[in-house]
This record gives sequence, C-alpha cells and structure tokens, in this order.
Amino acid sequence: MSDQLAYLDLAVPGVRGLRPYEPGKPESELARELGMKVEDIVKLASNENPLGPSPKAIAAVQEALKELARYPDGNGFALKQRLSKHHGVAAQQITLGNGSNDILEIIGRTFARPEEDGVVFSEHAFIVYALVTQAIGAKPQVAKARDYGHDLEALRRAVDPSTRLVFIANPNNPTGTWLKADALEAFVAELPRSVLVVVDEAYIEYVDEPDFPDASKWIGKYPNLIVTRTFSKVHGLAGLRLGYALSHPDIADLLNRVRQPFNVNSLAQVAAIASLDDPDHVKKGVEVNRKGMGTLTEAFGELGLSWIPSVGNFLTVDFGKPAGPIFQALLHEGVIVRPIAGYGLPNHLRITIGTPTENARCITALRKVLAAG
Repeated sequence: MSDQLAYLDLAVPGVRGLRPYEPGKPESELARELGMKVEDIVKLASNENPLGPSPKAIAAVQEALKELARYPDGNGFALKQRLSKHHGVAAQQITLGNGSNDILEIIGRTFARPEEDGVVFSEHAFIVYALVTQAIGAKPQVAKARDYGHDLEALRRAVDPSTRLVFIANPNNPTGTWLKADALEAFVAELPRSVLVVVDEAYIEYVDEPDFPDASKWIGKYPNLIVTRTFSKVHGLAGLRLGYALSHPDIADLLNRVRQPFNVNSLAQVAAIASLDDPDHVKKGVEVNRKGMGTLTEAFGELGLSWIPSVGNFLTVDFGKPAGPIFQALLHEGVIVRPIAGYGLPNHLRITIGTPTENARCITALRKVLAAG
C-alpha cells in the first residue's frame, strides 16, 4: 500500500483524484460474468448505430488492409479534402482526432492552463468535459441545468475573467436535450473573444427540428467557436475511432501542434471518406432511429415510465427510484443499458435505440423486471 501511495504522490494533481471514464459494458464482458452467449445479448448502452457502418465503408477498409504495414497519412489529406467539401470550409480549418473524445482532450490541453483557467460546462452534460478539465488541472465551472439540459443563462453567469473554455453538447448526452439556433448563436456572439466555445455535435445527424442549429455554419462569423463531430454515431464507425473539429485556421493550427502524430489510423480515414459518400446509409440509420424512438416511447408510456424528450439516438428514462437494481436485473435478462448516476441522474437509465428486434427485446425485459418489482 505504501508503494501505491508513493506513486500516487508522483502523479500530477489533476490525475490523483481522477476516475476513469466508464464505457457501456461490452457484450463479451457480460457473457463472461453470467455465462451467457454473446449472440443472446442486446447492447443498448453506448449510442451505437444498430445498422453498423456503410457497406461502402466496409469495402474501403477491406481494400486498405493490405497497406497495414504502412503508417497512415499523418495529415489526413484525403479525408480533410472530403470533409472540406462536406462542410464548405478550408482543409486548414480541420483537426482530426482519435474519436471526438481525443479532440476534446486536445482542446483542453491546448487552451486551459492548470490552476489558472476556468472551464465552463453544464451539470448532466457529457462527462468527458469534467474529466478533461480535472486531468489538465483547470478549474471546473459547473452551471446548473434546466429541465435536464443546458441553461444558457446559467452558463453565462458561470463565465468569469478566468474562463478560457465553454463546452456545450447539442444535442446533449446523456439527456438528449437541445438548444435552438437563435438562443445558441446569441450565446456564442455575446462571449468575449478570449473565451473559446466548443459546440459538440456528435448526434446532429439524428435531429429533425426546424430551429436546430448547425453550428459549423457559424465558424466564419465567430473565430472563438470550435465545432466537434464524430463518425462513431450515425456513421457506425465507433470501433475505428474518428472525430474531428472545425474551427478558425489559427485555432486548428494550434490544435494540430498538440495532436499526436498518426492519431487517426488508415482504416478509419478510408472508411470515413466512403461513409460520407454513402448518404443513403445515413438516411436509413436516421429512419430506423425515428421509428425506434416511437416504438420505445409508446412502450414506456404503457409501462407508466417518464423519459426526457430526446433528439438523439437514445432515451433517458426516469424510474422514480434508484435505477441501479433495474440495470442489474436487465443484465440478467441479457439487455445492457447505461446507468447514469455519475451524471447526477441516479434514478435514470439511458437506453440506446436499436433495431426493431433489439427494441422489442428491451421492452420485454423491462416489462419482466418492472413486474417483478
């Protein structure tokens, strides 16, 4: 024990009290724990696309396998060119990351000084904002939520002269709440230019609301704005880890100085390009999600459950009591969902929308667990 304490003392202050990010439980882990077959388990815990990646992306990966002995393009030239066309920005405004989590961490390390700079984010927001802030030793400035989502007035009040970064997830994870275009743009416009605002749009492709913003279109107007996106959700490439940021070229230049060399592998780069070239697969995933949302909300209503209205590919359900035992009972039924007590929501579970078969399996398991008390 004394040796462990000595090593703990060697760690930088922000890391000493850090708790690792807890991902959704893998099917293989549950199978080992409970002696189940992996094929008998349904995972609705990590907001993955139940359809998987585009067939074009799979074909591109298979073609690229023969080049595995080569390092990837460290600059991601071809992918940046494709993203440049997709978003109407210059390639010099793009930073590639090993998932958008990598991008968030790069932003924190680039712009927030330990013990000096503040980082603003909302309660019930994506937990990586808090983890990055703590790991780099910056000061967390947590704004109270409103109706489980971002309260822009509370976020404004949290900004002070020490603030360097503001993180906003739109839609928010794990609650699925969202901010309207006019309100969010007004917030960005009012911030001092010395405060960088990061709008995390991991779930934007699923949203079908007329007044929902695409903040990437504001990059030219607000040089302190950074927008992050991911290929892990609607594009179904979570296993390859690829995200990116869009920003002013000067910000992108700084982020690319901190970014690790070869942080995006070759397979991810070719798969992302192919996926962008298959919009029909994206549309299919969005439609499956829309129908699944209706199926689950109808069932939750029949079960007497309430949920937070969501525009993502998941629903956060309120059980009116500590949800940990319900989570455990669902595991024994072979259904993995996500407990979110760590987000300050101990009575809730987040449930990813799956295929029709997976959704039916989840509903059946919920009925059984709730009936058993």
